[in-house]
Amino acid sequence: MATETASDAGTDGRTARAARTRDAVVEALLSLIDEGDVRPPARRVAERAGVSLRSVYVHFDDLEDLYCAAAKRQYRRISALVVTLPTDGPLDARLRAFVDQRARVLEAGAPVRRAGLFHAVTSPTLARVMHVSRKAGRAEVEKVFGTELDTYARDATERRHLLAALTTAASAATWETLREHEQLGIDDAAAVMHDMLAAILASRRPRTAARRGGPRARAAPRRARG
Repeated sequence: MATETASDAGTDGRTARAARTRDAVVEALLSLIDEGDVRPPARRVAERAGVSLRSVYVHFDDLEDLYCAAAKRQYRRISALVVTLPTDGPLDARLRAFVDQRARVLEAGAPVRRAGLFHAVTSPTLARVMHVSRKAGRAEVEKVFGTELDTYARDATERRHLLAALTTAASAATWETLREHEQLGIDDAAAVMHDMLAAILASRRPRTAARRGGPRARAAPRRARG
């Protein structure tokens, strides 16, 4: 019994050490990516983690396995920033809450997203992870602006187009353009995203007269003069 207990304790200790090493390697990779290195070599990751290069390949099958583990860890990090957004009430309040959260999440995830785009070309697993992330972002847009999608669009095609426009304006690619290419600060980039979303919605909002006659009712044809 004592021998079995000692053996179990030894196994538990090795398992715990392996988990700590694995966590250290994943955190090292994420920290290097956060600093702007989208493709840090395994040796640099090992140095940052304080482990041997061999340890990296002992705990991960290959670099794709490591990047997939990092993507899962990043998902948990970003999820901690997400709160439930309002789906009813005044549009202005929903829009502000949506943009505040979207800007916070996109800014926090930008470095890892850049690395993900680089590696997704050769990693089917990472490509799927990024696809799932985009679908989640689209679903959030549809949920928050569901009232407008259902009342501003005359048919399924218009609804799909409006959703596509809103999703694109609030996308990570748009945030990247505003921050990196337009060189806007976080607050200014968020303000521009807010204005784009507001403009898209305003452009599709039925006029008061149209509402009285049904969605975007057409004017009655003029009578021909005799």
